[in-house]
Amino acid sequence: MSTTVLAAGNHFIRPELFTRAVRAAAGDTPLDVREIQFDWPHTPFGPVAEVIEASGSEDEMIEALRGAEICVTEHGPLTERILAHCPDLKLFCTSRGGPVNANVEAATRHGVAVCYAPGRNATATAEHTLTLLLAAARGVGDTHTDLRRGVWRGDYYDYDNCGIEIDGATVGLIGFGAIGSRVAKVLAAMGAHVLVHDPYVRTEALAGLAEQVSLDELLTRSRIVSLHARVTEETTGMIGRREIAAMPRGSVLVNCARGALLDYDAVCDALDSGQLSGAGFDVFPEEPLPATARLLTAPGVVLTPHIAGGSQEVAHKAARIVAADVGRYLRGEPLVHCANPRVLRAG
Repeated sequence: MSTTVLAAGNHFIRPELFTRAVRAAAGDTPLDVREIQFDWPHTPFGPVAEVIEASGSEDEMIEALRGAEICVTEHGPLTERILAHCPDLKLFCTSRGGPVNANVEAATRHGVAVCYAPGRNATATAEHTLTLLLAAARGVGDTHTDLRRGVWRGDYYDYDNCGIEIDGATVGLIGFGAIGSRVAKVLAAMGAHVLVHDPYVRTEALAGLAEQVSLDELLTRSRIVSLHARVTEETTGMIGRREIAAMPRGSVLVNCARGALLDYDAVCDALDSGQLSGAGFDVFPEEPLPATARLLTAPGVVLTPHIAGGSQEVAHKAARIVAADVGRYLRGEPLVHCANPRVLRAG
């Protein structure tokens, strides 16, 4: 008898990518795979009932999950209502770095294991961070815009307008997880002196690569600061006017983590005053970024629309990570990336 699987994809991780990965991980286990495609990223994700970042509706998921034992998805929601209407569901795999589109507490009550895909986009996000960091440090945003408008400005070669080299610069990384550690390796190879502030990192992980310091010391010593922290009550708004004022004048600030870490009004004021000479952002306090946002006209800014984690390799990697846990589930093996393992113990 076959196991019914729902592959709920979108325009980034297409349903067929999930299907191929799951079939490969399942081996000889017979599967009945259904496919559904949501409209993300053409339609932004957002709250669905009690979950914070999801795409599609509860009704769509309830209909698609009828009789399904397993679901693999990126943004499809898993809510209390969906769980109540889908008693056959036993395994919900979201190919996100965390289960933000799943009500894990409700899933645990309903006996549904929730898996996710940590580290899926670490390489892509680290590379994109370096792209924005280098572009912001050398003023690529403004010079690119001028040239597209047919304006050739020789004053960009003026001493006060010239950018910062990485070789010999002190660069501060706030957070040293899967992404921050990759950024540090490249910066160190380019000749930067790397400072790290991360209360959870072990000193031995930094050996020969970076120096662990307090946040205040990092800010006062770094010409370039890049954010790599998770959003918590402690880190929300952690970089504001006081922190930016503590940085050397003419510094560069980069954020490819989460918009909630940063006071963007303070950033715009600092760019206008010259306290910051440049900035690179992939994440914002409101997404999509409103047409009236100050960042769109602030000097020295390089902006991208929350695409740091988007590469073709990420789509395949994310599908493989969750499919691997599907394969383990089918074989009765322990799940590697399970957010609520007590469901498995109870079973």
